[in-house]
Amino acid sequence: MAHSQFDQFLQEATFHDPEYDRALDDDSFYGLYTSWCYVSSTAPQAEDVFWAAMRQRMDPGQCLRMKGPAAADYILASYPGLV
Repeated sequence: MAHSQFDQFLQEATFHDPEYDRALDDDSFYGLYTSWCYVSSTAPQAEDVFWAAMRQRMDPGQCLRMKGPAAADYILASYPGLV
């Protein structure tokens, strides 16, 4: 079965951590998505399309953490002083 862009994003750039009680804020979560799009050479969808897709795929209050190349790209782009 083919996965949508959003399913691939969640699989490749996030993981559910039931022991972590801080959810990514909206800006960070969408920023992670755009970083994932960049590193995977995928055109990002509009923010309203992204949020509609996430509402269908995630439980309210679900805590996700970043992982993979998209996480590294997002962190380095957000905090250039780290480099």
